[in-house]
Amino acid sequence: MSATHAYYPTHPSASLPINMPQKPGYYPNPPYHGYAGYVRVSVSPPEAPESVTTSGVASYEPSATSSSYAASASDYDSSASTTGVDLMEYMGNRLNGALDPVPLDRSLAKQAQTSGELNAKHRELLELQALAQRRLAGVRSNFADGMRAAKDVQKDLQWTQKRVDALNERAARKYPDQYKSAQRRYPAPVDY
Repeated sequence: MSATHAYYPTHPSASLPINMPQKPGYYPNPPYHGYAGYVRVSVSPPEAPESVTTSGVASYEPSATSSSYAASASDYDSSASTTGVDLMEYMGNRLNGALDPVPLDRSLAKQAQTSGELNAKHRELLELQALAQRRLAGVRSNFADGMRAAKDVQKDLQWTQKRVDALNERAARKYPDQYKSAQRRYPAPVDY
């Protein structure tokens, strides 16, 4: 084993007393060397009285001892009835006396009022949503009608433009001098 490791026994041979700090002047200084200010105290577990033994071995269980303040099992016999006391009535009276119903009633009334307001607002929102849906459907219908009308107008304008172009070509072939002078006098609009 190297010199840097300390040796710790795995199984102590005996229990050692505990060193306790000491206030000066309360206890005499210990007679042994190197422990000034500390006192060794050794405490053993409490002894059971001679009258309490179970199979010759002292027992520390509470059920094994009897004392003046502990009741025996017969004191709590469930078969014994209590006459003249209605437990439910007694507990009801105690709860009625302990509970002040006014704040609870106020909070329930406030909760009901708030719930009613929320339900009214919810219904109002649903009505407004239905109105918006109806208006949107009407706008879509009007837009579709407008688009159909615009397409019809575009078709009519294209047909009219073709007719005008055809008339211009016929006039230019039949009357070329008059057509050229009319073009100079009234030029065609510039199409952007």
